[in-house]
Amino acid sequence: MSPSSETAVVLPAALHARPAGAVVRAASGFTATVEIRHGEKSASARSALRLMALGADAGATVTVHAEGDDAAAAVSAVAEALATAT
Repeated sequence: MSPSSETAVVLPAALHARPAGAVVRAASGFTATVEIRHGEKSASARSALRLMALGADAGATVTVHAEGDDAAAAVSAVAEALATAT
C-alpha cells in the first residue's frame, strides 16, 4: 500500500484558468497521484480543464488527496497553490 495524504482548503478565488494552471504546475513536480475533490466531483490535479469543471467558487472547500511516495509533499504544495490562488 502506498502512502497517502489529504487536507482541506478553502478557496480564496474561484478555480478558474489561472489558479488551475498554478495547481497543475505544483502537482507536476511530484510522482504522487494528486486529486482535488469538490462535493461529489473529483479531478486530477494535472488537468486544468478538469479542475475548472469542478465548479469550485471562491469560499468553497476542496479536498486535496494524494497517493504515492511523495504524497505528503504533493498535498502540501498543491494546497499552498490553491490557498494562494487569485
